[in-house]
Amino acid sequence: QVQLVESGGGSVQAGESLTLSCTASGLIFSSYHLVWFRQAPGKEREGVATIDRDGTATSADAVKGRFTISRDNAKNTLYLHLDSLKPEDTAMYYCAAGLYCRHNLAPACYTTWGQGTQLTVSS
Repeated sequence: QVQLVESGGGSVQAGESLTLSCTASGLIFSSYHLVWFRQAPGKEREGVATIDRDGTATSADAVKGRFTISRDNAKNTLYLHLDSLKPEDTAMYYCAAGLYCRHNLAPACYTTWGQGTQLTVSS
């Protein structure tokens, strides 16, 4: 059974840092391109950062310089380190995996999703 499980969300103050994790099982983790999305209430799902199977990372303009995506293939785990958090970063954060989605921020590209982890940033 293919599964992605996010963790690490919570409630923090603006300016603080946090690291989200996404642990995979049931798939050959190193073969997949990976992504973090987020979705705030009433808004569309937004691509945050991608990392391809070779470890090359990209990030959306809204988080560039504040969020860092990384992966540890030995641990089957994807990370998102979030710095200088803002109230507008409040959202449900999802990880997703796709074999053919290199640096693709379109949700439709991804076939495997986690259940999400909630991040709330207070001012």
